[in-house]
Amino acid sequence: MGTAVTGSVTFANGFARDVPEMAVPWRAEPFPDARLVVLNEPLARELGFDPAFLRTPEGVKLLCGAALGDGAVPVAQAYAGHQFGGYSPRLGDGRALLLRDVADAHGDRRDIHLKGSGPTPFARAGDGFAALGPMLREYLISEAMHALGIPSTRSLAVIATGATVYRETALPGAMLVRVASSHLRVGSFQYAAATRDPDLLVRLVRHAIDRHHPELAEADNPPLALFEAVRDAQAALVAQWMLVGFVHGVMNTDNMTISGETIDYGPCAFMEAFDPGAVYSSIDVDGRYAYGNQPSIAAWNLARLAETLLPAFDDDRARALALAQQALDAFGPRYSTAWTAGFLAKLGLGTGAEEELTTSLIGDLLSLLRADHVDHTSFFRALGDAARGRHEPVRRLFLDLGAIDAWIERWRGLGPDAAAMDAVNPVYIPRNHLVEEALTAATDGDLGPFERLLDAVSTPYVERAGFERYAEPAPQDFGAYRTFCGT
Repeated sequence: MGTAVTGSVTFANGFARDVPEMAVPWRAEPFPDARLVVLNEPLARELGFDPAFLRTPEGVKLLCGAALGDGAVPVAQAYAGHQFGGYSPRLGDGRALLLRDVADAHGDRRDIHLKGSGPTPFARAGDGFAALGPMLREYLISEAMHALGIPSTRSLAVIATGATVYRETALPGAMLVRVASSHLRVGSFQYAAATRDPDLLVRLVRHAIDRHHPELAEADNPPLALFEAVRDAQAALVAQWMLVGFVHGVMNTDNMTISGETIDYGPCAFMEAFDPGAVYSSIDVDGRYAYGNQPSIAAWNLARLAETLLPAFDDDRARALALAQQALDAFGPRYSTAWTAGFLAKLGLGTGAEEELTTSLIGDLLSLLRADHVDHTSFFRALGDAARGRHEPVRRLFLDLGAIDAWIERWRGLGPDAAAMDAVNPVYIPRNHLVEEALTAATDGDLGPFERLLDAVSTPYVERAGFERYAEPAPQDFGAYRTFCGT
């Protein structure tokens, strides 16, 4: 498969080369009727592909793994994981394949990965397939997250397989072509540690450093430096989730990346009425992964990563534990710093504002938002109007007008910057009712609602005429929202 048709792409398989014990060579199921549903042309060009070629039958074969290209050896990755707190020693890519990695326009390696490509040895009795709706959901929300400036896996394409997938009903089958800095997870390290092969753990650490932080190879303690880099990336990532009201829904250790990218958009949702206890996932019956729990769950997951790396931190277990605890203890302050700076930016205030004043201001605001069930996204966007002296858009969101008026007076006394607020408070997010509307229509063969919603969330900070409905909360009759993992 030459560069004349693919662009300037060079395929490689760094993961399988470095840790072959964690890579099972496998092929995607053949789908003779596969067709392209949606293609991310800017991302394709960034990766060195010719979008026009990817739209041809030969290009679709390359995307879905039917044609491999020079140097590509698809593998199912092995990993373990804590799922809702319970440890599973052998999870792995049950319906997914790592096709290849490529160098993007910046010279960085990027994984190209399939979801819904058929069962692998890790399928655990599942059929290995995926339905069109969940694959379009991941495409839509991952691209919205990217547009919001939040680190995320990306979506290159959705391919209709032509097969029928059976869940509660018969559904059209599809696969997602996903792009990531890597697919290394906390669960990858848990798997390596469980083998009790110290050489495998050393090679996995070396692979992660080479892939994400090559400068750390010269650190005094490279494995510890890697852990600290992952800790900082996750602290920053979860702070950004919280600032936009994103609820991941299934923060298992196999869904936490080493890169600090958001991965696996299954039962996820964007919070509407502010509520720390917001849960949307149908399988999170105890609220383990509720909106307000996400920072503490991230810390818990990082503790599991630290456990796997103890032998690499130091040969003496007591010293290794002390190093791990010291590094882990820094997560809370780093998360708090990132979240506070981000929240002050949403309020149009700099980090130089007096801490006692801003701490009180933020705490009081969160109490008001929760008490009056105020829409999170609408509030912060309307607050930009209040910074310009137009208070009514904010006031109409509240029941307790006296309380919000008093709060606005205190806040405006600190001199908020309205233009700066507009740059960090989105107009458009993937509203849950619009996501469901788009996916239902797409399943019935109409991509129009999906394409219009994708257009809106791709430029989330710029208010546009004709897109008013994409900025509005769900109507009252939409009811309580529940999401499903799609498997």
